[in-house]
Amino acid sequence: MPIPVWVLLGFALWTLLLLFTTVGVYRWSRILTGRATVSDWRADEPQGGEWYRRAMRAHMNCLENLPVYGALVVAMLAARVASPVLDALAIAILVARVCQSVVHLLLEQTNVVASIRFAFYFVQAISMFVMGALIALWAQG
Repeated sequence: MPIPVWVLLGFALWTLLLLFTTVGVYRWSRILTGRATVSDWRADEPQGGEWYRRAMRAHMNCLENLPVYGALVVAMLAARVASPVLDALAIAILVARVCQSVVHLLLEQTNVVASIRFAFYFVQAISMFVMGALIALWAQG
């Protein structure tokens, strides 16, 4: 299996792990201890403390970017394009994604921390743009 496909699998697993170990634990600990009911959790209302809201946002960041990366991998496979450059970009995306999530979860969000978090996002965005451009170029070549 090509490295970008492995990275897609890792990205999906990271998204699920983040959901279950943060949002899931937070919600279910409150439900099981009687501090909330299942129906108390609403997507259209801010709920929980600062850490919980950051966990929700970190998970949403994954969900927002996973389909974009998935589309790139599908295009790569359809075009039968493979390259060490694509492999390196894919790995950079996953490493930056995990780092962005960890910074979001573990650090209080100051201007400096938000800038660091954005730098990790920027690595992902640029890497995806470059992957898309390379796949398009190499598919035509």
